[in-house]
Amino acid sequence: MDAIAPAHPPAPRLDRKAVGAVVLGNALEFYDFTVYAFFAKAIGEAFFPASDASHSLLASLALFGVGYVMRPIGGAMIGALADRAGRKPAMLVTIALMALGMLMLAACPGYAQIGGWAQAIVIAGRLIQGLALGGEVGPSTAYLLEAAPPRHRGFVTSWQIASQGCAALFAGLLATGLALTVGDAAMAQWGWRVMFLVGLAVVPVGLIIRSHLPETGGAEADPRAAASTGAVIRRLLRDHGRLLALTFLVVAASTVSNAVGTNMPVYAGATLGLSETAATAVPIALGLASVAFPLLGGYLADRVGRRPVMIWPRMLILLLAVPAFAWLLRAPGPFAVYAVTFLLSALSSINAAAIIVGIPESLPRSVRSSGLAIVYALAVSVFGGSTNYVINWLIAATGDRMAPAYYLAAFSLIGTVAAWLLPETRGRDLDDTA
Repeated sequence: MDAIAPAHPPAPRLDRKAVGAVVLGNALEFYDFTVYAFFAKAIGEAFFPASDASHSLLASLALFGVGYVMRPIGGAMIGALADRAGRKPAMLVTIALMALGMLMLAACPGYAQIGGWAQAIVIAGRLIQGLALGGEVGPSTAYLLEAAPPRHRGFVTSWQIASQGCAALFAGLLATGLALTVGDAAMAQWGWRVMFLVGLAVVPVGLIIRSHLPETGGAEADPRAAASTGAVIRRLLRDHGRLLALTFLVVAASTVSNAVGTNMPVYAGATLGLSETAATAVPIALGLASVAFPLLGGYLADRVGRRPVMIWPRMLILLLAVPAFAWLLRAPGPFAVYAVTFLLSALSSINAAAIIVGIPESLPRSVRSSGLAIVYALAVSVFGGSTNYVINWLIAATGDRMAPAYYLAAFSLIGTVAAWLLPETRGRDLDDTA
C-alpha cells in the first residue's frame, strides 16, 4: 500500500535572498545588542546623568534590561501568530516594531534637553523593541528549518546564529572606524546615535524582501494549526512542558555566554583599564568567532547529531572559563582580551547552532514557532537582560574581577546537564514530531 502523503505542501526551495531576509531581523537584534552593550556608558550619561559615573552606567544597564521585560509577551503573542496565521506576517510585524524602537532611542534628545521626558521615551522605545525581539526568533527560525533540505537543516538554520556574528563584526568594525575618525569624545556625545541609525538603514530592505517570501506555517501549511493564540499556548504547555523546561536551561546557558562576551568591551575598559579605542575593537573578535563557528556547529549537527554539539562545547566553556579569565587578569592587554573573547565566543557559537535547530525540531509545526519563541524570550529576558548588570554589580560589590568567570562556569554546568537530557532530533520528520 502506498504511503499516505502529508497534508502540508512540500517545503519551498530556500534561496540566498530568502535566507538573508529571514535572518536579517535576528542580525538587527544582535547589532542593537552589541552597540548598546558597548556604548552603555555613553547612553547612561545622556539619559541618566549622575555625579558617580558607576551609577550612570548601572542605570544604563538597567535600561538595557527593561526591554527584556516585554520579550516573553512578544514571544507568546507573535510566536503564536506565526503558528496560526503564518511565519511571514509575524516576521513583518517584528522587523517593523524593531525599527520603531531603535529610532526612538537614536533620535531622542538627552536628559539635558528635555529632562525626564527623555527617560520616558527611551524606556518606551526599549519596551516596544523588546516586544518585537521576543517574537522574532520563533517565526524566523521555524521558517529556515521548514524550508531547508532535510539533510542540511542544521547548516541552514545555523545562519540564524551566524547572522548575529556578522552583525557584531560589522558593529565592531564600524565603531572602531568611527572612533578613529571622530575621536572618543565625539563617540560619547553623538557617535553612538550614528551607530543605531546605520542599523535602521537595512529595515526597508528587510520589509520588502520578507513580504515576498512563500509561506511554511499557519493553517495554509498545517491543518492542525490552532485558531487562537490561547489555543496555541495551551497545546504547547499541555503536551511539551518537560521539553520546554530543559530547553529553557540550555538557552539560559547560551544567553549568559553571549552576554559575557558582549560585556567584554565594558570589562576591558572599566575593569582592566584598556583605552577606549582598544576596548572598541573587542566586538571585532566577538564577531569573527561568531561568523564562522556557528556554521561549523550547524555542519557538525548535521553530521554527528544535535545533542553532542550542544554538550561538548558547553563542557569546554565550563572547564576553560576560570583559567581564561585568570590569565586575562595576569596579562590585561588587548591581545589577551581579544583572545579570551574569541575563544569563548567560538565555543558558544558552535553550541548555539545545535540549540537553534534542535529545539524547533523537537516540536510539531503547529506549536514550533511559539515554543521556540517563548523559551528563547524567557531565557533571554531573565538572563540576557540581567547578566551585564549582575556581573558588573558583583565586581563592584565584591572587588573580585573573576566574577564573570564564576557566573559563566555555573551556567555552563547547568546547560550541560540539561542538554544531556534532551532528545536527539537529527533525521526526524518535522511533521511526525509528537
